[in-house]
Amino acid sequence: MLPFDVTAALNIQAQTQLDEDVELAAVWNHLRQMDSAERRFARALRDTIDQLLNGEDTGRYDWKSLYKTEKTHAGTLVEIKLQREFRFDDGIDMDYRIAGIDVDCKYSQQFGAWMIPPEARGHLCLLVWANDQKSLWSAGVIRIRDEWLNQGNNRDLKLTVKAEHRDKIVWLWRDADLPENVLLHMDPADRAAVFAHKSGQSKLNELFRRVQNRRIGRNVIRTVAQQKDYMKRVRGNGGSRSALREHGFLIMGDYESHRRIAVGLGVPVPQEGEFVSTRVVEVPPGTDRRSVALDGRLWACATADEAAAAGPSLPAHTA
Repeated sequence: MLPFDVTAALNIQAQTQLDEDVELAAVWNHLRQMDSAERRFARALRDTIDQLLNGEDTGRYDWKSLYKTEKTHAGTLVEIKLQREFRFDDGIDMDYRIAGIDVDCKYSQQFGAWMIPPEARGHLCLLVWANDQKSLWSAGVIRIRDEWLNQGNNRDLKLTVKAEHRDKIVWLWRDADLPENVLLHMDPADRAAVFAHKSGQSKLNELFRRVQNRRIGRNVIRTVAQQKDYMKRVRGNGGSRSALREHGFLIMGDYESHRRIAVGLGVPVPQEGEFVSTRVVEVPPGTDRRSVALDGRLWACATADEAAAAGPSLPAHTA
């Protein structure tokens, strides 16, 4: 029997599949119970998209800019990334062996367009979808049955799940948050201003000026800097932290001390491999604004009408 708070989120058809299919229930439960599974799934998908974009070498940030062959390769990369992240055993006939059961893995950037090979009939499939434009992803498990499939008429006879039978998919996570691709979603004028600069350092400085109070992933830094030593361009010894400090900017990384500062200021807390930029001003003791103590003074997030002034230093770290 599944916990009520979990089954309450499932539709009647999905609950029926879990009740009637012992293997499906075992795989579904195993995946749901993995440590930090939702966060790790999302990170694996984010990393897969970023690997395909290869921004450090190409400057690309939009899925639409990929070649058709690159998009086709996405499914294989997702399969590999998930297996490495969760250490799934190799399957006997399918991609993985999860909870002692063979499971195939299929990814599509277009919801519902999973291409299922004929040999997957009768097996369980882990169906994964992610959309960078929507910053959403989903993953679910289904038993592949002929009566639920559109019959393939392409050369390799691959099949798709009929729209009216997608309710048979037992979702692990549905429309969960995909870590944001900031370059894709930032204001076009701001993005143009970033890329108008010639040097990688100037581009990064402009990025941190214009993208405030949002998580900025490491791949965004790589794409903007397009330099092998991109992390050096963020640091305080000549990087963006020191260049923007005179204007009151704090660029927090994923260190615990930086996260505590983000919490104190009330801005998004950087997760692994992320940065958050915010402009601060000094405030008097007893202020009713959210504030943190740095360099022996109190600081709060600046409002648009507060003049820029030199800010504090962050706790010393190498990144």
